[in-house]
Amino acid sequence: MENLLKRITLDPEIVHGKPAIRGTRILVSSILEYLAGGDSVDEILKEFKELTKEDILACLAYASKAINHQEFKIPAA
Repeated sequence: MENLLKRITLDPEIVHGKPAIRGTRILVSSILEYLAGGDSVDEILKEFKELTKEDILACLAYASKAINHQEFKIPAA
C-alpha cells in the first residue's frame, strides 16, 4: 500500500494543496466520487486517459488511511 501512496501528492501549488494524483491536477476526492457514484475503474480510465489502474487504487489506499486516521507521509511534488 505504501508504494501506491507515492502516487498521491499534497502540493500547495497544485489544486490548493488538496490530495491529487501525482503529475496531474486530478483530485483524489474526484476519483472517489466517481467510484461512489457507481463508475467502474474501466469507466474512470476511459474518462481520464492519463490515469492508470494503480492511480485509482492509490486513491482508495489514501482514503483508507485517512478514514482510519492513520499517520502517513505524502511527499511534496
